[in-house]
Amino acid sequence: MLKPTIMRRICFPACLSPVLLALAVPCLSLPAPAEDWPQWRGPNRDGRSGESDLLKKWPADGPPLAWKARTAGGGFSSIAVSKGIIYTLGDLTEGCHVLALKEADGSVVWKTRTGESGGHRGYPGPRSTPTVDGGQVFALDQHSNLVCLNASDGEKVWSVNLQDEFEGKMMSGWRWSESPLVDGESVICTPGGSKGSVVALSRKTGKTLWQTSEWTDPAGYSSVIIATINDVRQYVQLTGKSVVGIDPTSGKILWQAERPGKTAVITTPVVHENIVWVTSSYGVGCNAFRIEKKDGKWSAEEIHSSRKFANHHGGVIELKGHVFGSSGGTFACMNIKSGELIYRERSAGKGATVYADGHFYLRSENGPVALIEASSKELKEVSSFEQPERSDKKAWPHPVIANGKLYLRDQDLLLCYDISVK
Repeated sequence: MLKPTIMRRICFPACLSPVLLALAVPCLSLPAPAEDWPQWRGPNRDGRSGESDLLKKWPADGPPLAWKARTAGGGFSSIAVSKGIIYTLGDLTEGCHVLALKEADGSVVWKTRTGESGGHRGYPGPRSTPTVDGGQVFALDQHSNLVCLNASDGEKVWSVNLQDEFEGKMMSGWRWSESPLVDGESVICTPGGSKGSVVALSRKTGKTLWQTSEWTDPAGYSSVIIATINDVRQYVQLTGKSVVGIDPTSGKILWQAERPGKTAVITTPVVHENIVWVTSSYGVGCNAFRIEKKDGKWSAEEIHSSRKFANHHGGVIELKGHVFGSSGGTFACMNIKSGELIYRERSAGKGATVYADGHFYLRSENGPVALIEASSKELKEVSSFEQPERSDKKAWPHPVIANGKLYLRDQDLLLCYDISVK
């Protein structure tokens, strides 16, 4: 949910003495605090930032560039930002590394090798985002090496290879791309395969807590989210065959809906009330399922499907009962409950979307970065600019908004823009 309060009010009780009242300001409004981005798709894994006081329009060449650095290494990973440090994954000469960079200028604080570099010959490099929690960093590289590191110095606490340990299997050949979920004392990830699609590990030791032996789909490229559906807290995950709800304590499958995908199922699911909405490309489109629990039994009923909204990899945003994001080369809006396509119009192009302060930030994989007003009535593109120093690779890393800054990663290049109102 979006944070309901963007201004904090400090009020003084009537029982204060006249002297104290004279010295005190009766009611002081403070600006909304800045916000870190400690994991995939932000604080709540929904692609939304709670920050305010951000620019409503950009100059033609984009918002002010605070700094740029070529320290991120090769690959398609996005970034996490926590307590003054940026964390990402990148291929360096000597292998794939988790990298810690200063939020102030992008300089390297530490780097820790996870495994070999490379991967898919057409798209080498890592593609998942580290998760930062409780002084630790959890990261999954392209070769299924899952590591737990100390956030302060990068020292390795434990590591496990999902393919070796759990006989992990992907739906296709682009290698592991999931961003691990940290939930209390558990780390949740999706090796896929016959031993169980999803596994929970102890964050302290890396030892297995449970595995979904009754659900054995190959892994897709989506990441697990936490949702509360019918007053029951659960994990939701999507593969190339189905979408499920999982009990966080036992790993038991609460409900399951068959939902065949093709080639690569990537986009993280979204949940609105008791509706789970999923989408993928390659001619599949989107599907919405109503999840019910009656007399102790769960059910998942498809309520609508459409090929008119097909997000490939750039993520979608749920806002006030509507879902927004790129669909092919267009930007689309759909009513989650009814499946009505409100609009689908040409914008910056196919890409990745995040939300903050009443606007969507669309980062095209081949073209510009656009600022779009969050409207469920019509497409309102406010500003756009071309990213400088573009590589010859597609710009797949999702943009990040943290502490008044917009971050764009393009292989080893990391750009930091100041989008705060001065």
